Amino acid sequence: MNEFLQQVINGVSLGAIYALIALGYTMVYGVLKFINFAHSDVFMIGAFSAFYAVQKYPSVFVINSWPGGALVIFTVMALCALLGMVIELLAYRPLRNKPRLSVLITAIGVSLLIENLAQLQFGAAPQHFPDLLPVTIIHLGNLSISSTKIVVIGVAAFLLVALEFIVRKTKIGVAMRAVSFNHQTAALMGVNVDLVISFTFGLGSALAGAGGVLYSLSYPAVEPFMGIMPGLKAFVAAVLGGIGNIPGAALGGLLLGIIETFVKGSHYSTFTDAIAFAILILILLFRPAGLLGKVQIEKV
Repeated sequence: MNEFLQQVINGVSLGAIYALIALGYTMVYGVLKFINFAHSDVFMIGAFSAFYAVQKYPSVFVINSWPGGALVIFTVMALCALLGMVIELLAYRPLRNKPRLSVLITAIGVSLLIENLAQLQFGAAPQHFPDLLPVTIIHLGNLSISSTKIVVIGVAAFLLVALEFIVRKTKIGVAMRAVSFNHQTAALMGVNVDLVISFTFGLGSALAGAGGVLYSLSYPAVEPFMGIMPGLKAFVAAVLGGIGNIPGAALGGLLLGIIETFVKGSHYSTFTDAIAFAILILILLFRPAGLLGKVQIEKV
């Protein structure tokens, strides 16, 4: 039983990170109906931003301390939000009325550009991520839980609740839902569509940046291509839960993290990645709208 609970906690911790990344995919898809494949590289930039912040400004971002770790996370979220808005402004906005295939190809190009610029700037070798927070082991009977996993789950849960509040209870959240429903109608009602789309990119990128820091706390190594596999699995999570559905993205991330953790602890650990993508194929075959998504009929 203890081993089972340990696996569940590990899976929820990993799934929470997938959920944070998946939310960026699902929000952008909900507003613009395309997949921002550069999103996983914002995740990577978030990890490197934290890595260099504590090196360049150790007196401000004090490592191995709770205030310093919290400051790093919020700073990285702000930087990644700005990066996401810049990407939207320079790469996607000029193509907004172009065919979706053009935007998709551009997203792949932006992703490759960021990865190779990061390799040029940071180097290709993995680098050890610093201990931002003090690590302790909490014993609950025979169950041992690292404080890092509790922090990851707690921060992710807080950000998920904050996102739900923004989307459901604020004026900009209402505008996001209006633009998601229909761009033209929202514009006629006085909604600044450009501002809403830019805010959506910034919000999703901020969550990806936080995910990059939390992921690096759990797996303390950063390198320019670290976002590829977590980004792809987060995309699977978004599709699993229902692309365009915020609770669905969170649910998909948690389910995928738990499944992956149990597979890693079994005799089929070498098939972990394959099983994740097998889930994607099965979902697309038998429930394309995802677990919480709704089938939408398009009139032609």
